[in-house]
Formats: sequence, C-alpha cells, structure tokens
Amino acid sequence: MPRVLLLLLALLTLPVQALELKPFAASYTADWKQVPISGTAERSLKALDNGRWELTFEAAMLVASLSEVSTFRVESDTFLPLTYRFERSGLGKAKQVEHDFDWTEKQVLGSDRGEPVRFALNRGMQDKSTYQLVLQKDVAAGKQSMSYQVVDGDEIEVYDFRVLGEERVRTQAGLIDAVKVERVRDPTQSSRKTVLWFAKDWDYLLVRLHQVEKDGKEYQIMLKDGTVGGRTVEGIKK
Repeated sequence: MPRVLLLLLALLTLPVQALELKPFAASYTADWKQVPISGTAERSLKALDNGRWELTFEAAMLVASLSEVSTFRVESDTFLPLTYRFERSGLGKAKQVEHDFDWTEKQVLGSDRGEPVRFALNRGMQDKSTYQLVLQKDVAAGKQSMSYQVVDGDEIEVYDFRVLGEERVRTQAGLIDAVKVERVRDPTQSSRKTVLWFAKDWDYLLVRLHQVEKDGKEYQIMLKDGTVGGRTVEGIKK
C-alpha cells in the first residue's frame, strides 16, 4: 500500500481530541440607549473540580442588575449543562430562573418566576448561557449557520444564528478583528434583534453585543479589557 495511504489511514484512526476550553475573563461597558447612565459587565469562564466549568455573566448600572451563572462539563466535544441560575432586578420586571440538568434521569428540573418547570432532557440541549460557548466554537470552526435547542425559562426554544461576515471592532483594548453573527428570528413573530461579534485572534471571545428588545429598548456591551488563557487581550492601537 502506498506510504501516503498508510499515513492517511493512521490519521483517520487517531482518537478525536477533546474540545479545548481556555479560561477567560472580560470586562465590558454596558449601555442602555434610553438611560443616560453607563454600567459595567463581566463575563468569565473558569475550571472547577471533576471536569466541571463555570460560566458567569454579570451586568450592573444604577437602575438595573443582572446575574447569570452556569456550570457544565464537556463530554466527547458536547457541552452538557449542569446548573443554570439567572436573576434580574431593576429595569422591567424582576425575574429569577433556576434549572438543574439531570443527565442520569434525562430531565431538567427547576423554576421560572417561582413556577415549577420540568422537561425531558436530550443530548445537545443547552441553557441560556452555555449555548453562547457552543456558538463561539462553531463560529471558530467556520460554520455559517447554527441552530441550538435552548432551555429558556419555562420553554424549550430553537435559537438560530447566521454569520454576517468579518468586521473590525473598535474597543478600549484596541481594534479587534471579529466575526459578526446575528440571531435569526421570524420577523412576523418577534421584533427583537441580537448581533454578536467574536474576536478571531482571541479564541473567539465575545467583544461586542447589541440587543434591541421588542419594546424598542437598545442594550449594548463593548469590551474594555480581558484575558484568554492567561494572555491579555490586545488589539491594534490606532
């Protein structure tokens, strides 16, 4: 058998490596267009014990605050959420959500605004935080359209995304080359808009997010500074 075919067969039979996750910590400015007060946001990923990870997002300004914490593990390159906690106060109605993912019993148990919720759990389902990491990894892999089943409050929804192209984002850390992605929604069902920018050179870290709610309120976070795998995020200085 030709040597090149032997080499190809050897490569094909190599074990698939587990998905590499890099801890990160990022700080953002947070702005509501309708509120003349800027706030701050923090997003981080850190390793816990027993192969678990914790993904945290917190945002605060004078009139509102939001906290979102997920724990998960990765198994055969699949993200498996374990716990999800969400709490919001201030602007709009207060909201609290708790979800626990039992992969042995294949069910999600929790509560949404004090009301109990229970769902059948299928492999590939994500919570409202972990899907963002899956999205980052899929964008890094070059995918142009993505779809995820997400446990969203008291429902299971399908989140669709598409890549719009590449764009350079001006941040306090410098100019950063990013991939621009938008959430795809049926305009006859929802007027909400979500656009995200992921840094190409920094493990596809989220550097900007722009959200328009159905009532017209606009929210944006923009990267101030951060680290990925222990390296300080630095863009082009101009």
